[in-house]
Amino acid sequence: MNLTEKEVRHVARLARLAISSVELSEATQALGRVLDYIDLLNELDTDAVPPTTHVEAIETVWRQDRVVPSLSPEEATANGPQVSSQMFVVPKILDGGEG
Repeated sequence: MNLTEKEVRHVARLARLAISSVELSEATQALGRVLDYIDLLNELDTDAVPPTTHVEAIETVWRQDRVVPSLSPEEATANGPQVSSQMFVVPKILDGGEG
């Protein structure tokens, strides 16, 4: 596919890529080859191929939703360096101001 350097410069800008004039020439050729290959793939007859999202069938295995014994709040917070009212105390990272 014939691309112009202007088009490649535009794509690079959209991708937030800094590209030099030397790289621009190489990138124009490389991107053109990629698009040529995609055009080849578009010529394939895929009518007999079912649409898929994964090569192998994926089945989600669910467990029973049941209540099981868990840690008490004291056990869960026992290793915390600083705990208050069964909650971990962490350094403040926001100033609390609005906006």
